[in-house]
Amino acid sequence: MFACHVGCRIMSGINVRLAALSAQGPKHAPMSLVSFLRPRGLPSTRFLPITACNSVRTRASMASGVSYVHLLFRQLFEKESCTYTYLLADLAHHDKPAVLIDPVDKTADRDLNLVKELGLKLVYAMNTHVHADHVTGTGLIKARMPGVQSLISRASGAKADVFVDPGAKIQIGNLVLEVRPTPGHTAGCVTYVTGEGEGQPHPRIAFTGDALLIRGCGRTDFQGGDARQLYKSVHSQVSS
Repeated sequence: MFACHVGCRIMSGINVRLAALSAQGPKHAPMSLVSFLRPRGLPSTRFLPITACNSVRTRASMASGVSYVHLLFRQLFEKESCTYTYLLADLAHHDKPAVLIDPVDKTADRDLNLVKELGLKLVYAMNTHVHADHVTGTGLIKARMPGVQSLISRASGAKADVFVDPGAKIQIGNLVLEVRPTPGHTAGCVTYVTGEGEGQPHPRIAFTGDALLIRGCGRTDFQGGDARQLYKSVHSQVSS
């Protein structure tokens, strides 16, 4: 067992509450898997509970000449595997491009119906890692909505239309998702972090998959997991 509890720390101007990181920690948490990276001066909540629907407009205005993001955010839940799926879209872009993060096969129809209901153009069905407890919904989504591409990290060893490497930036309209390597739960885990700078959502958001949960982390005893590596990943890639 390799465990460490880190309280609220300030790293590179960002406060992040790191929950207990345990080699055998629970795989799922009752709250969102999204970690809000909180710059100094914002309210003290480190992990903000997410409502079923959230729409966030950035500080940038059209008058500033900056292409801004009007972020649509939906948190979706699959109860059998206790998996959270996230729907993101840039409503300020004329195409309303969208992505689904960590979709599940059993709820693929629900997710696609929501995309159609909201008038979005789904661009990517993407995963933070290869999941052992459920089947990803990317295959079904691609079959039922032609033009959608599957996306995952190259290090995952999985099949996909698009492979991303550490440091890559995924563009969805004007929304940017930065790829950060966070191995430890599996060898190919990545965290997707919203872009920085004017026009991007504020505060920044990190979609950590199973690398970091609320009061825990993903298990590390299979799929190339490594507790020490996971600890380093969270400290160097999520909390910095």
